Amino acid sequence: MKIAPIIDEIKKFPSRFNPIFVHTGQHYDNNMSKTFLDELELPEPDVYLGVGSASHAVQTARIMIEFEKVLNELKPDMVTVVGDVNSTLACALVASKMNIPIAHVEAGLRSFDRTMPEEINRILTDQISDYLFTSCKEANDNLKKEGIPENKIHFVGNVMIHSLIKYSKKARKLDILEKLGINEKGYCLITLHRPSNVDQKETFKEILSGLYQIQRKIKIIFPAHPRTLKMAEKFGLNRQIKNMKNLVLLDPIGYIHFLKLQQKAKFIITDSGGIQEESTFFGVPCLTVRENTERQITITEGTNILVGLDSNKLVKESLNILNGNGKKGKIPELWDNKVAKRIVEVLGK
Repeated sequence: MKIAPIIDEIKKFPSRFNPIFVHTGQHYDNNMSKTFLDELELPEPDVYLGVGSASHAVQTARIMIEFEKVLNELKPDMVTVVGDVNSTLACALVASKMNIPIAHVEAGLRSFDRTMPEEINRILTDQISDYLFTSCKEANDNLKKEGIPENKIHFVGNVMIHSLIKYSKKARKLDILEKLGINEKGYCLITLHRPSNVDQKETFKEILSGLYQIQRKIKIIFPAHPRTLKMAEKFGLNRQIKNMKNLVLLDPIGYIHFLKLQQKAKFIITDSGGIQEESTFFGVPCLTVRENTERQITITEGTNILVGLDSNKLVKESLNILNGNGKKGKIPELWDNKVAKRIVEVLGK
């Protein structure tokens, strides 16, 4: 979602840019990788590293080893990385040690919680990047406080929203609601995948107890991340999930179908950073099952509320929405469909 608009824009200038698309294979599930590439009309990757799943250290090391080979062979003029995953940091580190300029898209976001692996990825990637593209002015402020020179920072807007706008019209035509037998605003959409939530049995169990109360009031649609299902089985929580008669468990679904489910939901429960942003754009109330967020603007300007890991607060805020008191928000500055154009204009100077 972050790289597709940039590649589309770069291709408008074949005499100036020759993009090489590298897929590390960090997200290896077919529905979460190939389906997304197809739906976002991305080309087949020029290079596929195929690193797969592993611990943070092993996965990061594998990416670095394989990506170094790519850079040695192709000798690019610049490496562009997006987001805050292990691939982001690994590729940036390799490029930095080889003195290749780095552009980081979605720079400057901070949760101020260094127990989150993603926070370490963000901070370190920003410190070694040459072009830092930010999605909000708070991100600019964070970078300046960390000593990043102002001439490296470029406020361009949220590139994920660029993709969302492009594919929302296509999403509206889908019949996934009819296939699932649900009505507009007649369901709650949930995603849950963060290790801090699903890798701890008591935490996972606490969240499920809240969902049990909520599904008594409204149908829950739950496209389940593979790691979530894996941990539910490991902890013996499958029965707790199956006991929720008003919860519909789905396999992972494609990006455009998920957009449709977001657009028409009564509200969303998530621990995903991107969904906090997308729900804000759609004006759909969002309850984030985390103690903090790097997307502060979704709280200060958007529709997002942090409920932490407290099932009572999760239920309370859900009932508040069902009673017609959901949070209203606005679309932040530069969350539009010109983000990639701004990025490429900077890179082309």
